[in-house]
Amino acid sequence: MSREMSLYHSAAKQKLSHFSLGSSCRSVAISGLLLLLFYTFSFNYHNSQSPVASYLPFRLSWLSSSPDPCTDTPTNISHLVFGIVGSVKTWKQKRPYIESWWRPNVTRGYLFLDRAPSKELRDWPPSSPPFRVNKDITKWEVSRKIAAPVQVRIFRTILETFRQGDKDVRWYIMADDDTVLFLDNLVEVLLKYDHTKYYYIGSSSECVMSNFFLSFEMAFGGAGYALSYPLVEMLATELDACIERNPRLYSSDFMLHICLTDFGVSLTKERGFHQIDLHGDISGFLSAHPQSPILSLHHIDTIDPIFPSMNRSEAINQLMKPAQVDQSRLLQQTICYQRERNWSISVSWGYSTHIYENILSRNFLRRPLETFRPWMKRNKSPLYLFNTRILEDNPCTVPHVFFLKSMENASRNEIVTTYTRASKSGLPACALGGNHSANPISRVEVFSPRRRHIEVSVFI
Repeated sequence: MSREMSLYHSAAKQKLSHFSLGSSCRSVAISGLLLLLFYTFSFNYHNSQSPVASYLPFRLSWLSSSPDPCTDTPTNISHLVFGIVGSVKTWKQKRPYIESWWRPNVTRGYLFLDRAPSKELRDWPPSSPPFRVNKDITKWEVSRKIAAPVQVRIFRTILETFRQGDKDVRWYIMADDDTVLFLDNLVEVLLKYDHTKYYYIGSSSECVMSNFFLSFEMAFGGAGYALSYPLVEMLATELDACIERNPRLYSSDFMLHICLTDFGVSLTKERGFHQIDLHGDISGFLSAHPQSPILSLHHIDTIDPIFPSMNRSEAINQLMKPAQVDQSRLLQQTICYQRERNWSISVSWGYSTHIYENILSRNFLRRPLETFRPWMKRNKSPLYLFNTRILEDNPCTVPHVFFLKSMENASRNEIVTTYTRASKSGLPACALGGNHSANPISRVEVFSPRRRHIEVSVFI
């Protein structure tokens, strides 16, 4: 029911946006006509009063200087340019992360390195973004005052990406080389925004302290953020001056935030950008993903592999298998109940399934299990910007956890994802739920027909 409602709601919003767009087109046409009449009247009136023309210098060039929203084609992947910050030292280690989402001959963008690659790296793989070397700023007059040269290099990558001169750009996406991006969802999210206006889109850190030390209203750069073309065009003329005004800043994303705040541009938050300022096992977080499309995952090297019995790059590639089929569903949580056994079942599509031996509320199950640790050590709550559930040795609230094993198309309109058990719980059955133990369950199959209910089958 909830999935059908969501799709209906999405379709309704799409119709509404078309209606609003049509209305805005008519408004632009009417406003333009009124301005032209006022301009003509003012000009003629003042000419009749004095031999010297005295009129208001209206500039009507705005009618054609930016893309016309009435005739624009919808934003697609070709309208995005990616600026990825990396380094020669870590390139081999980070390469699998980039190549998991980069689409050769489809995506446009560049990997910016701190120096030219060595001879062994000169044979650059076509499966990776083309590389560029960041400009040396050591001879810059203000360089001796700069507190964090590496951070300035990262900040200036925005400018250097813009200077590549790509055509028909609507959005610049900036991220780090240890960030995995989800391109289809990025396009869908950016479709909501008018690319002809100033937009700075990203998200906060998951941890309270990270935001406290920098800003709660800042896009964290590792998670990635999107800048509209007009904003980057303006920023390109002001970025170095902004650095000269603030040479002591020590964080590239905070530099951007400060600079854009000076121009009156505030952050538009999208919850799907994930800084992952967490340590350890983040499966509890991913299994109760926020109700928004996943856009990125950062800090892959500082967390455990997101699938057990895999290394980090293998785990990311495993997640990309369902992402290639349907990113809009990826990690989206569905909660259902098996009444005969008093079980609650939570599915994070394409990632995991949890079985609880008790009927638990959706509000409870949507809180991530705190399987992870905060980025910074802190004993006082709150630690995170979201509510969590503490791991307990309680068979009524501890889930039996199953991770994605495989997926297949059962038919033209149906996808089957299979999840296998991570490990035995080692706990007795939940007495409150009627002692119906889920220990014998070996796998869970999830049938997800398009535009219909998700069906869950449990196999012993």
